[in-house]
Amino acid sequence: MQERHVETIAAELSLAPGQVRAVAGLLEEGGTVPFIARYRKEATGSLDEVAITGIRDRLEQLAELDRRREAILKSLEERQLLTDELKEKISAAGTMAVLEDIYLPFRPKRRTRATIAKEKGLEPLAAVLFAQDHATDPAAEAAAFVDAEKGVETADDALAGARDIIAEWVNENPEARAKMRDLFAAKGVFRSRVIADREAEGAKFRDYFAWEEPVASAPSHRVLAMRRGENEKVLSLGIAPPEEEALKLLEDQFITGQGPASEQVREAVHDCYRRLLCWSMETEIRLETKKRADEAAIRVFADNLRQLLLAPPLGRKNVLAVDPGFRTGCKVVCLDRQGKLLHSDTIYPHFSEEGKVKAAATIRELVKTFSIEAVAVGNGTAGRETEAFIRGLGLAGIQVIPVNESGASVYSASQVARDEFPDHDVTVRGAVSIGRRLMDPLAELVKIDPKAIGVGQYQHDVDQGALKRSLDDVVSSCVNAVGVEVNTASPQLLTYVSGLGPQLAANIVAYRNEHGPFDAREALRKVPRLGPKAFEQAAGFLRIRDGVNPLDASAVHPESYPVVEAMARDLGCSVVDLMKDEAKRKVIDITKYVTEKVGIPTLKDIMAELAKPGRDPRERFEAVVFAEGVEKPEDLRPGMKLPGVVTNVTAFGAFVDVGVHQDGLVHVSQLADRYVSDPNQVVKVAQRVEVTVLEVDLERKRISLSMKKGATGERKAPPAQASPDKGPRPERRPEKHRQDRQKPEKKKPEPAPFNNPFARAFGKDKQR
Repeated sequence: MQERHVETIAAELSLAPGQVRAVAGLLEEGGTVPFIARYRKEATGSLDEVAITGIRDRLEQLAELDRRREAILKSLEERQLLTDELKEKISAAGTMAVLEDIYLPFRPKRRTRATIAKEKGLEPLAAVLFAQDHATDPAAEAAAFVDAEKGVETADDALAGARDIIAEWVNENPEARAKMRDLFAAKGVFRSRVIADREAEGAKFRDYFAWEEPVASAPSHRVLAMRRGENEKVLSLGIAPPEEEALKLLEDQFITGQGPASEQVREAVHDCYRRLLCWSMETEIRLETKKRADEAAIRVFADNLRQLLLAPPLGRKNVLAVDPGFRTGCKVVCLDRQGKLLHSDTIYPHFSEEGKVKAAATIRELVKTFSIEAVAVGNGTAGRETEAFIRGLGLAGIQVIPVNESGASVYSASQVARDEFPDHDVTVRGAVSIGRRLMDPLAELVKIDPKAIGVGQYQHDVDQGALKRSLDDVVSSCVNAVGVEVNTASPQLLTYVSGLGPQLAANIVAYRNEHGPFDAREALRKVPRLGPKAFEQAAGFLRIRDGVNPLDASAVHPESYPVVEAMARDLGCSVVDLMKDEAKRKVIDITKYVTEKVGIPTLKDIMAELAKPGRDPRERFEAVVFAEGVEKPEDLRPGMKLPGVVTNVTAFGAFVDVGVHQDGLVHVSQLADRYVSDPNQVVKVAQRVEVTVLEVDLERKRISLSMKKGATGERKAPPAQASPDKGPRPERRPEKHRQDRQKPEKKKPEPAPFNNPFARAFGKDKQR
């Protein structure tokens, strides 16, 4: 790691260089983000996971820049083009764009109009014209370069070739490219138009059939929607600033005189912009806006996933779980408090009175036999009907809880599910997943690819590598924040523990199966291939209840056990007494236990953990109870006030399940009685809310809701600043229970007339 990177990152993230240096060193030693954030606060100055992740990602970006820099230097040196001045410029380049601009004139390229002109010997003529001496006569100068053998038939041919060379000089000028890049970013405009005869097929993109929006302010979801429309060959999309401003910018830099020679340069400059530079900049701005849109969409997905994974667990209870259905019946399973499958059955309560009576008897018998404490009902097809049926049985003291089953069918058909239940079919596996995710959403959802859970926005359009990494970071952060009971955890859950991974997780489970439950964290050292570094990273996040050492059930790291033991020894009590007796803890002066490695931040964490060892940071479970008699969209009426649960949060609002098998949209303008710029400021996934029905469109399967206190169901137009948020729906429920989503109607702006770059973009081939 170069020291200059430390200074760069510290300045960018407003951190002390020492903090960045410490994090970089710990990452280089193999430290994970959760471990560094939780157990190395003294070294980092108590940086949180967000800051540490930012340092990690920026270090990798700068390392990639360095690799590209070295490749360019090597290429130039091999071709004997590297000068001291050029090397200095390349070494000083702080971004990939600047680096590539410097390298552009030297990059090996295909034959262009300029290279052809140079082959004809016209570069000296270009130099004469570019000097722009007012006394220069272009025609007279060009006459000397007429040579039929070289393909220069006339003086006009010579001037045309010279202008091609000048155009390439302008295009490859780093200063000009930097200015043009800034202009495109500041004043560029997205313009999309529907492709002729594609209106019907692309109806979902109709808001973008004649749409314009500044690049600087276009939100992520609209950028991705326009690009998707372009990819599906429904829309033509272009990006450019006002042409007159772009041309003036170049003229101010390159037109240095007056006279015929300057006019030749002006013509070359205009040609450069229209033929070369505008398309090059458009490509760059496309990549930049796509990257920016991806980052925003990934951030939305990551936030939603975190909220879903950290949803309150019901806890260890005997659960009867139901995967509802009409024709195929309802699959019923009984799980013990550890989530072990005890029994499975199928009931048919929805087709006949006889089936209903038999189903009621079966449910009552299962509840009694397996001491059921809660019933989990999937919220898919027949979910509300099944929930109402079970509630009608009057099972005293037993909660009947609807469970979001997104991803359950993905899990049931996966190799993980087949390995867990090789003797059961997908319906049983799906029901088990529904029951377990009620007991502990985190432990069950880690078995599913995060992208299949369905809380994203344009997730299939974004950079898949960046998406996977971000979601993996979120899952790892959540798993380690909650902690993992090592003697009951699945291999999938253990995989996300700091310092472990698929192989070590499998080794832990295999060792546990062969030798029985672990009785101490130290016993983990006996697991094959789990070395000192992996133990250091993982131990603090693994819990062992009722183990030999009471601290093994807490988040106190084994490396800090001597500190706790010293505290207990000084008070003349045991560690157990210290954990149970608040009065004893209150008299401890933690400053007496500060060492070179253990500082005040760690000591404060230790004291908090001793007070509530292994405390689950998730909120207390609270079940949502949907309104009785409201089971399908046809039951909804404007003005109804209903309980619901947030299922997805996007940049333009939140989707809410009100128990009708189809989520409604609370547009961002309807989330609160105040202006809301970010829906995440108001709602989160799995949050219980009360909504008012504004509008129900049965034909288009759209439900519009409001969370405003004074909402009456009388539909109001969105705020004037709102832009179209329709188009493709956010990905959710990718399996059999997926429901359509809806977005609010918006007024389309009057399209502005095209200027030249866009006319070319949509009407003619792009000549390079």
